[in-house]
Amino acid sequence: MRDYIRILRQSWVLIALLTLLGVAAGAVFSMVQTPLYSSSAKVFVSTSSGDSIGERAQGNTFTQQRVKTYADLVSTPIVLLPVIADLQLDMTSDELVREVTAVSLPDTTLIEITVTDSDPALTAEVATAVSQSLTNVVEAIETTGADADGTGTDAEPAAASPVRLTLVQHASVPQKPVSPNVPLNIVLGGLIGLALGVGAAVLRATLDTRIRNERDLEQVTDTPVIGGIVFDPKAKDRPLIVHADPHSPRAESFRALRTNLQFLDAGRPERSFVVTSSIESEGKSTTAANLAIALADAGARVLLVDADLRRPKVASYLGIEGAVGLTDLLIGKAELQDVIQPWGRTQMYVLPAGRVPPNPSELLGSAVMAQTITELNRAFDVVLFDAPPLLPVTDAAVLTRAAGGAILVVAAGRAHKGHVRGAFSVLDNVDAKVSGIVLTMLPTKGPDAYGYGRYGYGYGYGYGYGYAPREEPAPAPKQEPVAGA
Repeated sequence: MRDYIRILRQSWVLIALLTLLGVAAGAVFSMVQTPLYSSSAKVFVSTSSGDSIGERAQGNTFTQQRVKTYADLVSTPIVLLPVIADLQLDMTSDELVREVTAVSLPDTTLIEITVTDSDPALTAEVATAVSQSLTNVVEAIETTGADADGTGTDAEPAAASPVRLTLVQHASVPQKPVSPNVPLNIVLGGLIGLALGVGAAVLRATLDTRIRNERDLEQVTDTPVIGGIVFDPKAKDRPLIVHADPHSPRAESFRALRTNLQFLDAGRPERSFVVTSSIESEGKSTTAANLAIALADAGARVLLVDADLRRPKVASYLGIEGAVGLTDLLIGKAELQDVIQPWGRTQMYVLPAGRVPPNPSELLGSAVMAQTITELNRAFDVVLFDAPPLLPVTDAAVLTRAAGGAILVVAAGRAHKGHVRGAFSVLDNVDAKVSGIVLTMLPTKGPDAYGYGRYGYGYGYGYGYGYAPREEPAPAPKQEPVAGA
């Protein structure tokens, strides 16, 4: 039920638009229709009966059986042709029969003859004329031994008809049209539009494979979601939100992510993680940088490695020199202490990517890289690798196998379920695993809005009232710092 409510909230504009279109269609349909008027006359059917109770009962049964027959008789030419002739109507009996209906009223011996036409005066005239014509025809055909004109023959005189029809209600000229029914058409149009809108919303949600919230991720994987980062339209101008605006809801999201990171892979002594995504532009680099700052603010000794050797961004985000870095270390042109740079006033260090090599995958999967990861794990409390997306290239998969675990960044509204499945498949092929998932670009409004307690890791309102959030106790630093760092 929550899923359907969320779908309706997501597509309320579409539903409202189709409902209004349905109302408008009902109104237009009513306007273009020719008004039709209806008038009715009633005929009473009686039979002659004896004085005894049995004869009267028998006569009553006979009458009720005859009433249905006489009602069907109204639509025959023998009744309608005299009406056309008397009123000088410019139509045939087949055309007139479409305007005339006759029904026998239940549990009575009454026949109601109704005529519907665009001329209100004509409907009353025709209804009365048809009733009178039916009376004449029944009297003629029910007379025993009568000719077509209702008279007897010389050999056998005509006997009186046992059935008598009496016009008990003349048709009156209608004052209001019976069709179109404008209110009904508008209501029906609105209901049809509403049904189409709801159906379109459900179909749209069914066909939409984009990841929008944690429930969508649950349909793809059982891997836990460890963080949710709200969308910030100014993220390109201020990517380091933890440093630029530490009291914002977005900054608090990274601090919540830092807290949950402590519980990831508790049985693995090395605290190194590859931060990657399935496709580009999902916010992996800003997530890695802000998470590193949040960890360092808590007192941890953190190293942020720009392992995206194709399109490095960490150096530009942090405002440091990135000409020399990881690639120089891997090809033996530099030592570890020469390429690691301190950042800020905390124990945060950065290893830039360096020059872009022609063979990034080979470098990241080399034995030198594996040895470097082992050395970094001994020297730092947490090592974060910012790696390229998983689907376009294999760099992140190779690096994740050496590092031990990956944090998969999934952008809400951008990544599709197929992208996430593909990312997991790439890691499974190299026997690597995803330790946790971080949802980024979460909306601040709407059914998928980021709010307090929605995913179990955010506050939604932030700390914007002039006081700083409480930090977690700082873990004890390791005893083997990198020389010169």
